[in-house]
Amino acid sequence: QVQLVESGGGLVQTGGSLRLSCVASGSISSINAMGWYRQAPGKQRELVAFITSGGTTNYADSIKDRFAISRDNAKNTLYLQMNSLKPEDTAVYYCNLKKRWLRDSPLIDYWGQGTQVTVSS
Repeated sequence: QVQLVESGGGLVQTGGSLRLSCVASGSISSINAMGWYRQAPGKQRELVAFITSGGTTNYADSIKDRFAISRDNAKNTLYLQMNSLKPEDTAVYYCNLKKRWLRDSPLIDYWGQGTQVTVSS
């Protein structure tokens, strides 16, 4: 139906930067929003940032002013630019897509496999 493939994770030192990418394919019409979530060991998955089909963005307070979400519609790709990384940013980062199959139908969530981001001190 919908496939999401993340890339760009890795190991960086405190203060470093990474850019995550998420390529969407399949039945990707009628997308309501796309976003990034993360899950650290032993913690609940949390929303990092999202962008709606209209371009509205929202960021978690913990990463505000450090991360930036963007998209390239021509390439069906979502990005997360992460700057000034901190050890507490260490987590598996997941790409998320929300879409509806019919007008006024419920939104359905789709998830990528995740990419590991590790920030060392």
